Amino acid sequence: MIQTDILIIGAGPVGLFTVFEAGLMQLRCHIIDSIPQPGGQLKEIYPKKPIYDIPGFPSVLAGDLIDNLEKQIEPFQPGYTLGERAEDIEKLEDLSFLVTTNEGTLHKAPVVIIAGGLGSFEARKPKLDSLPFYEKKGVEYMIKDPNLYLDKKIVISGGGDSALDWALYFAQKSSEKIHLIHRSDSFRAHKDSVNNVYALQEKRKIEIHTFSEVTNLKGKELLDEIEITNKEGHKTLIATDYWFPLFGLSPKLGPLSNWGLEIEKNAIVVDNTLDYQTNIPGIFAVGDVNTYPRKLKLILCGFHEATLAVQSAYKIINPEKRFTMKYTTVQGINGF
Repeated sequence: MIQTDILIIGAGPVGLFTVFEAGLMQLRCHIIDSIPQPGGQLKEIYPKKPIYDIPGFPSVLAGDLIDNLEKQIEPFQPGYTLGERAEDIEKLEDLSFLVTTNEGTLHKAPVVIIAGGLGSFEARKPKLDSLPFYEKKGVEYMIKDPNLYLDKKIVISGGGDSALDWALYFAQKSSEKIHLIHRSDSFRAHKDSVNNVYALQEKRKIEIHTFSEVTNLKGKELLDEIEITNKEGHKTLIATDYWFPLFGLSPKLGPLSNWGLEIEKNAIVVDNTLDYQTNIPGIFAVGDVNTYPRKLKLILCGFHEATLAVQSAYKIINPEKRFTMKYTTVQGINGF
């Protein structure tokens, strides 16, 4: 069982900044996120998108903002449970919370801060009748440990940053040629990534199949072949060990909606006059996942909400202690 002071649901920018604010008060944090890497939608969906309203940054790429936040919280050594979804919550006799993920991982903490952005992100799945049979048997929607797939026959579907980034990664590290399938010839990824993919195609490290999509999966026990069909109706069979349909992620509140929290229009209602606590004492919600009168869904607002939530979390965790806030310019950063 993983035990910590504050359990954070969501590894997006607000969740990461919560670690920093908690660390300043010498509170340890552990983060759960359904995506296999920190960063939420900023890292997974639009890492190359510029953001203009972060104080001190006239412009910063979404992926770079996450990199900076990760560097900022390094002194406070957060723990991570990634690629798993927070599924169930139970309030124990000592008033702490027991949170179990969909993989059965147990986490215990006196305070839970939900920083889940728009909710847990679930993969957008292609509509194939045979798909459920091959899930975890060759079909994967997220790449937790890329080393597991090196030198394997890999097919990737998608035209965004995630699909091209992984195609480039495996093409540069694997001895096998990577197949990249897209339904058009216009990629949504960053221009440099598109250029690099075509450059590796010339070197026969990647084979690009445009105006094509996967129409059938084959294999007795494990996936060993896929069928793709182009716009003219021509079908091609490709031998493969793994198929990654990377069509982006769909945000859903998911299991959180069954936790007894007050929900309004797919968001968690909080008390914004004090600390963004929910209707369940000890559970807070910050960032885009919460709602209150005149709510603004901005990253900088989430940073503010996280700061106040951590102040109240400290009082729950240390009811006999009084914390005196000092500016970081005075006290510095005292990590663990």
